[in-house]
Amino acid sequence: MILEFLGLEEKSEYNESDLEQAIIGQLQKFLLEIGRGFCFEARQKRITFDNTHYRIDLVFYHRILKCHVLIDLKIGEFSHADSGQMNVYLNYYKNHEMNPGDHPPIGIIMCASNNENLVKYATSGLSHQVFVSKYMINLPKEEELKKIILEEQAKLKKGLEQ
Repeated sequence: MILEFLGLEEKSEYNESDLEQAIIGQLQKFLLEIGRGFCFEARQKRITFDNTHYRIDLVFYHRILKCHVLIDLKIGEFSHADSGQMNVYLNYYKNHEMNPGDHPPIGIIMCASNNENLVKYATSGLSHQVFVSKYMINLPKEEELKKIILEEQAKLKKGLEQ
């Protein structure tokens, strides 16, 4: 995802609440970036286990898929712990927030970078759908964009050959 529309200035460091605040401030554009069918439901949705509170960064309901979509924002690189955290959130939603006719919730972990092998091993075997998406706050320069496109084309070709 390219989140250039958020208007975040170039800084050496951000925190998750900066990113979340920018997304909420530009919610309509963010919804257009992630696709149609998303309905905003909550920001910093609090869930509690034994008097310990956890917060899900963004919660949407997808009216076409008929399920909740939970988004966890990460400023840095994806960690295997992120998938475990998301799995907890998804289990909670499955047990406490689903309504009759809903499909199981989906989790999206948005991070600044990820290691594809780590993502593969951290998310495979989970009973829920967990996706890890890399975001960029600025559109890359032309040469970097060409490189990204070529890498994605190679991945698609490799996937089709398998």
